[in-house]
Amino acid sequence: MAKLLVLTILGVGLALFRDHRSSYQTRMAAFREIKPVELPNCKLVKGIEAGSEDLEILRNGLAFISSGLKYPQIKSFESNEPGKILLMDLNEEEPTVLVLKIKGSNFDLSSFNPHGISTFTDEDNTVYLLVVNHPYLKSTVELFKFQEEEKSLLHLKTIKHQLLPKYWDMSYSYFPLTGGSQQSTCVNDIVAVGPEHFYATNDHYFVDPYLRSWEIYLGLAWSNVVYYSPNEVRVVADGFDFANGINVSPDGKYVYVAELLAHKIHVYEKHANWTLTPLKSLDFDTLVDNISVDPVTGDLWIGCHPNGMKIFFYDPENPPGSEVLRIQNILTEEPKVTVVYAENGTVLQGSSVASVYKGKLLTGTVFHKALYCKL
Repeated sequence: MAKLLVLTILGVGLALFRDHRSSYQTRMAAFREIKPVELPNCKLVKGIEAGSEDLEILRNGLAFISSGLKYPQIKSFESNEPGKILLMDLNEEEPTVLVLKIKGSNFDLSSFNPHGISTFTDEDNTVYLLVVNHPYLKSTVELFKFQEEEKSLLHLKTIKHQLLPKYWDMSYSYFPLTGGSQQSTCVNDIVAVGPEHFYATNDHYFVDPYLRSWEIYLGLAWSNVVYYSPNEVRVVADGFDFANGINVSPDGKYVYVAELLAHKIHVYEKHANWTLTPLKSLDFDTLVDNISVDPVTGDLWIGCHPNGMKIFFYDPENPPGSEVLRIQNILTEEPKVTVVYAENGTVLQGSSVASVYKGKLLTGTVFHKALYCKL
């Protein structure tokens, strides 16, 4: 009888494991092959070799680019170098990038590990850059003031809070899905709604890296969106299977959130007290990463991962592809979704963000290069 009970429990456990494995592969789009969509006038951006994970273009055509991200389970081509914020002027005929100098006596450049970024322009045209940073395996938000003439960033403040957790832990070495070491990060992306006010996505719920790995595998949709101000911090949306990119509509009335492993873009109405009310969701067949919003048309531009297994389990012989989506009229009953660019990784590996300026498309990647196209 005892043996029968053990065999029954073992059988049920194996069945559940197979069921979750199938679900995991579906969420990762593990078997998806991409259909190429080419653009005729594209060039790789010189000077970007270790990622351009997020970018933001000001209305005057200056683009900020975060580069050099070290992220758990993700490839890095400059693992021993600190990250950088790059600047690119899209008004130039052949734009190039330069590394912005970072000033501030209390900022540790050697541990700079930038992830999501966002800008806020004040009434006096002062530009603030907010950067998700992972120094020494922690998560913080860094506030900078852009000094255009000096081509530099002045560090003003480091923001920390328990709802913006720091839960990387190197003491664990077991990861049930790969057998390798595992560390965890939490804050992923950010959208500024004031100089020190923002919404941020936490891409996981658990602090413990072992539990985090099972959270991914089992599809526990427990990650969230946090609103931060100097006077108030709170969770304003939750129930996400890896909350990722976040942005706001040009009129500031709506917030868009990318749910990476559910392949969804969520639309929320933003209220005067900063709370969010869900309005609608759009489904895709790709893993949606960062969201850029065209300030003129309101169109959403999404950097996507066609096959999540290839981005999380890197193989140079079979690299991750890239895909860029454009969503028009997202607030209507029939939004239009267009695949603007797609390729299998021979040119661009692991696209994470795309943004436009005056007929020009700039596409960034988690750890690879960046592509500049004229539409």
